[in-house]
Amino acid sequence: MRHRIPLPEELGRHFTVRQAEAVGVGRGRVAARDLARPFCGVRSTVPAETPLQRVAALVPRLRRGQLIGGEAALRIWGYPHPGGWSVEAAIVVVVTTGSARPRTRGVTGRRLAAGRADPWRVGGIPVIDPVAALFMCAATLTQDQLVVAVDALITTASNYPGLSPGRPPISVDDIEHRLRFWGRFPGSGRVREALLRAREGVESPKETETRLHIVAEGLPEPAVQYEIRENGILIARSDLAYPSLRIAIEYEGDGHRTSRDQWRRDIRRQRDLEDRGWIVIRVTQLDLDDPQPLMDRIRRAIASRR
Repeated sequence: MRHRIPLPEELGRHFTVRQAEAVGVGRGRVAARDLARPFCGVRSTVPAETPLQRVAALVPRLRRGQLIGGEAALRIWGYPHPGGWSVEAAIVVVVTTGSARPRTRGVTGRRLAAGRADPWRVGGIPVIDPVAALFMCAATLTQDQLVVAVDALITTASNYPGLSPGRPPISVDDIEHRLRFWGRFPGSGRVREALLRAREGVESPKETETRLHIVAEGLPEPAVQYEIRENGILIARSDLAYPSLRIAIEYEGDGHRTSRDQWRRDIRRQRDLEDRGWIVIRVTQLDLDDPQPLMDRIRRAIASRR
């Protein structure tokens, strides 16, 4: 069995052919079959098994000022985007107007005017800021999907699933300011409408989806992340609630089912609320797949309080 010459540690997992040659790695070693070739001129010690790993493999090939944009940027930040993220999906690379766009298989170059996107690094990946990423995706998202994304952008919750730590704080005013700076672009009108429907403090995409179903049904909009207190003591915080009617609506994700401790806490919290006269309506993905029975139940609960 032929033993491959070890690569210098400074090359890391992904590197360009030029970088390898610069540290003395010969062309024969760079051409060896044990190295993956995710992009022209790039080598990886292991093949990309996830879309994020594939983006990381592109980084050594990026030039100064080139940033990951579009859907990939939104996903790198951890913000919700509908559908699956395929390893084969084209990666959008943003350059400023007048700069040459990258030309290689699997990469789509996009030009943005200077100042439209702020540069960041997330996990070592140069990426545009979250608001610019959302604007680039706006034309491909439905109105409800945009509301979900804006809810995620403006949330101050520390437990929103998937969001990268160290993300910049973003407010509705920030997004409105950027809209004025960008002017008209595909989907800009729907982003403005989404801002009117977005709410602060949301803790998950499914919480937003549940709220949007309720409003679309013509029911009153529930309060988001309502704190239920008794004699000044916090009893529970409900995902969605009608406080005056004492109705709490809770979305139960898979974590509530697979975590024994979480499951037990959920049951105890439901009992505490019911003991105090609250109606607790628990929601799962099945209810969002076919929301009408859930909407009927919420309507009956509201009617029972009036």
